[in-house]
Amino acid sequence: MRLRTQYCGVLTTDFDFVLPEELIAQFPGEHRDGSRMMVLDRATRQIEHLRFRNLIEYLRAGDLLVLNDSKVIPARLRAVNPKTGGAFEILLLEENAPNDWWAMMRPGKRARIGSELTLVNLRGEESSISATVVGTNEEGHRRLRFQRAARVPLTNFDISDVLDQFGEMPLPPYIKRGPGNSAAEDRERYQTIYAREKGSVAAPTAGLHFTDALLSEISSRGVEVCYVTLHVGLGTFAPVKADRIEDHPMHYERFQVSNEAAEKINAAKYSGRRVVGVGTTSVRVLETLAREHGKIVPGSGRTNIFIHSPFDFRVVDALITNFHLPRSTLLMLVSAFAAPSEMSGRELILSAYAEAMRARYRFFSYGDAMVIV
Repeated sequence: MRLRTQYCGVLTTDFDFVLPEELIAQFPGEHRDGSRMMVLDRATRQIEHLRFRNLIEYLRAGDLLVLNDSKVIPARLRAVNPKTGGAFEILLLEENAPNDWWAMMRPGKRARIGSELTLVNLRGEESSISATVVGTNEEGHRRLRFQRAARVPLTNFDISDVLDQFGEMPLPPYIKRGPGNSAAEDRERYQTIYAREKGSVAAPTAGLHFTDALLSEISSRGVEVCYVTLHVGLGTFAPVKADRIEDHPMHYERFQVSNEAAEKINAAKYSGRRVVGVGTTSVRVLETLAREHGKIVPGSGRTNIFIHSPFDFRVVDALITNFHLPRSTLLMLVSAFAAPSEMSGRELILSAYAEAMRARYRFFSYGDAMVIV
């Protein structure tokens, strides 16, 4: 007789929670640093409720604040099939080479290999730029080749250079906007104030709360600031579909770390100063390099690190983040950070989330902030 083996690991359903729809932030707050901020002390399990502009009270001289300076591209495009009149939505995912992109398309079944589509600009007018479907992958994404019509001469054409004329900000699906009707403020507010390196198709949302004035005050208090780059992909928001979290195939994301940033981070760790990660994206970069090299090394690469309990954090000592989706890898990372090297972080975070719901915090990308110290 075969005995049934009981699974003793962590299930995806362990990270489920029910969120009232009205708590999903649809628009940014009036002021970036006016967002509410929950502070969770891991040692005492105490919670405080403040505003993000009060962050300075939880930073101290000598701390190193690490931010992700990736810039969100207007990656959502519209197109039509000139032969059938059918309309398509294109969401750029990753650039392979100039004018060569992987993309998610709707309706995907009609985007067959060989289909040649005409891009539509933000005014709804057909353009001289076409996108040809040249391949597919196992995930159902389409590989697109962009080109401008031969009758319109243009040297060194690159679709990346004209995205502002054609693309909308790639807001996540829980933020409701009509087709072609993204709010004017999304171009500014779904972007950190320090965004520099183009490449993300989703915002590193923990950084959306910072203002120039707040960063200036933080620096004046003796807190160092440095930047790393991780280009955020759509997989960031994808729910874990596997029953067991360890069976989830983690997505890859591109990152880059400068010599200056590497030197600052290593110096902070060597001298025992706190490294404060802004967002799960910064955490993934730092913890990836620490595992691969034993320290932070400059350069570029790709990471698919999946951080979940139990996890020994080697670099990051405090975390600034937002409130994340149920069953997401981001929620699992935050839970691991709440109790490093232990399995109790999930209960602590879900209890904090329950408190946030009772206090009517705003959740997800345009929502409020959480600081874990």
